[in-house]
Amino acid sequence: MHQLILLRHAKAVPEGKTPDHERGLTDIGRAAATAIGQAMKRAGLAPEVVLVSTAARTQATLEQLESADVWEEWPNIDAMPGLYMASCSQIRDILRDLPETVRSAMVIGHNPGLHDCALSLAGHSVRPEHKTLENGFPTAGLAEFLVTTPWRRLGAGNATLQRLVVPKDII
Repeated sequence: MHQLILLRHAKAVPEGKTPDHERGLTDIGRAAATAIGQAMKRAGLAPEVVLVSTAARTQATLEQLESADVWEEWPNIDAMPGLYMASCSQIRDILRDLPETVRSAMVIGHNPGLHDCALSLAGHSVRPEHKTLENGFPTAGLAEFLVTTPWRRLGAGNATLQRLVVPKDII
């Protein structure tokens, strides 16, 4: 069994003169990412591997998690250009390449691909968390899944949504 954590980057500064890839976080985004980090710590969510998009807003989200002192043991962190605006299938392909020895992985990425991936993995359920996820995956939203297949077989409907944490519920 594996644990998969999908985290959408926190609220970014609006699009403008700054290229999309370089947009950082707003003050609200930094606070939300810190709160999610504290919630992760309380829940004992400590991935072995963190795969993060190279965009400034995902990197800043990771920095806020680090400043919240989330991990007792630092995970292996891999900044991946391929996660920038990746589709669901691209995210799954990246995860399928994980070694089976990785028990817990986290992806910090972007919508719509991250939301599509979360919905695809979760399949159909009547759990309240699933219904909330169907309505959207907000900035700094975190979804934890239990994956019972090998990473290489990760696909639609073969993960169970364990929890969904969104900033509005914890701030």
